[in-house]
Amino acid sequence: MIEKPKILLISDDEAVARYLKEKLTIIGGYQVFGEFKAETALEAFRQNDFDVVVAQFSMPDLDGVTLIEGLKKVDPDCTIITVIKDGNTTILGELANLGIYDFITEPVNSEKLLFLVRKGAELHLLTLAHRKLKLSLQEQNIALQKQNTLLAKRIEESTKNLSRLYEDLRSTYMRTIKALAQAIDARDHYTHSHSENVAKYAVAIAQEMQISIKDTELIREACELHDLGKIGIGDNILIKPSELNPVEWEEMKRHPFTAAQILEPLTFLEGVIELIKQHHEHYDGSGYPMGLSGEDILLGARIIHLSDAYDAMCSARSYRKIAFSKEEAVSEIKQKTGTQFDPLVAEAFLKIVNKL
Repeated sequence: MIEKPKILLISDDEAVARYLKEKLTIIGGYQVFGEFKAETALEAFRQNDFDVVVAQFSMPDLDGVTLIEGLKKVDPDCTIITVIKDGNTTILGELANLGIYDFITEPVNSEKLLFLVRKGAELHLLTLAHRKLKLSLQEQNIALQKQNTLLAKRIEESTKNLSRLYEDLRSTYMRTIKALAQAIDARDHYTHSHSENVAKYAVAIAQEMQISIKDTELIREACELHDLGKIGIGDNILIKPSELNPVEWEEMKRHPFTAAQILEPLTFLEGVIELIKQHHEHYDGSGYPMGLSGEDILLGARIIHLSDAYDAMCSARSYRKIAFSKEEAVSEIKQKTGTQFDPLVAEAFLKIVNKL
């Protein structure tokens, strides 16, 4: 059963109050509660939920403005209909500023009053529904914010875990591959620590050329893995004590591509792979495996190539038992600058060679 709207009637005139209550109760079907004093009316309003307040504007114990302000303080959305003696401009202006629903002048027209109360009750119901909806939306919004915060925290934790896992896997792969590269160097006692030396020289040149830390690290990693492709070359070629024949030389020249194929599944090494593929290219285009020249060769690869050649010259090899002296190696690099070696890379190398 739907509860009838509740009306608070405030008037110090008992005859008027009785007349209005009778009309509102019998004809309108409302629950009507009467108060003869403003102070007790305010207390009743605080203790109960009323749909409409019908209030005499001037009460003996409280002026109309203070009464309405008191009602609005309890419930800013309350529907108030005031009963005034006359509709002069000053009073109407005050009522508009106070935010009442409507007014009615004395003597009260019962039909007009019933109409205003009915519309006022409907407005109050709509206001309550809006208030409840707004409150519900606010509560849902708070709940969603809490869920979003929790979800964001979980995503952040998951991302950190995935990042740690990725770094762990990357580190494991790199350790494995570097161990393999070192094992390849160790196949021939003449090339022991070769990749480590090449990395040291290349990083020094890169720093002299003021290459970024990120690119320098890329060069270092490429140096450590640059001979990985030699895993597919037999010892009869790799440590042959004499000069390679044309067939053997063609097989040797495939090792940059072999290294690239081995590393290809490791997408995080994409930059390293490109440097390894090009590290035997010559500045004049006479190198291998693609015959690139000049600026078409990556700068990092040009640096690695010179560093690789310098260490090879300064080390004894199976095909050359006596290593070059530093002076002889430097002289060879100077002689081949502009043909085998990039002039800018060679210039940087010559500035730091005595510090190596």
